[in-house]
Amino acid sequence: MFSKAEKKQMNIAFWDGFKQYMKSSKSSVLPRVNWLSYPTDLKHAYLRLFCNETTSALRFDIQLKDEDIRMLFWDQLIELKTLLNKTMNTETLWVKNIEVDGALISRIHWESNEWSLYNTKDWRKIYRYLKERLLEFDLFYQEYKEILINLIK
Repeated sequence: MFSKAEKKQMNIAFWDGFKQYMKSSKSSVLPRVNWLSYPTDLKHAYLRLFCNETTSALRFDIQLKDEDIRMLFWDQLIELKTLLNKTMNTETLWVKNIEVDGALISRIHWESNEWSLYNTKDWRKIYRYLKERLLEFDLFYQEYKEILINLIK
C-alpha cells in the first residue's frame, strides 16, 4: 500500500511519462495537440484521461448546464454512434445520465480494467491503450466536430 504522498508522486510521474510518450503523436488535422487537455472547441464538453489502481479510461463528458441542450447534443451523438463505434477499436460505453460531483452529465467512454497506475510495469500498456483511444477519437472528432459545434452555437 502506498502513502498519499507516494501516490501523488506516482501520478505525477505517470502523467509526465504519458506526455512524453505522446509527444511525437500527430492529430489527424491539428498541427499540435496537448493530448492531456484535448481541445474539443466546445464549452462544457471535455475529453478526459483517467487512470487509477483499477481503471484506465478515456472519457468524453458532456456537461452542458441546460438539460434540453444536453439531450439535443446527446441525441446527435447517438446519430453518430455507428460511425464512432466503427472508428474506435474497442467497446464504447454510452451513459446518457450520470451524476458527477453533484451535476448530471452525459458520458461516452472507453475503459480497461486490466492494469494499475500503481504498478509501474503496467505503464507502457496503459500508455499504449490511451494513445490508441486518443488517436481513434481524434480521427472521429475532427471529422464530425463541426456538426456538434453548430448544435451548441
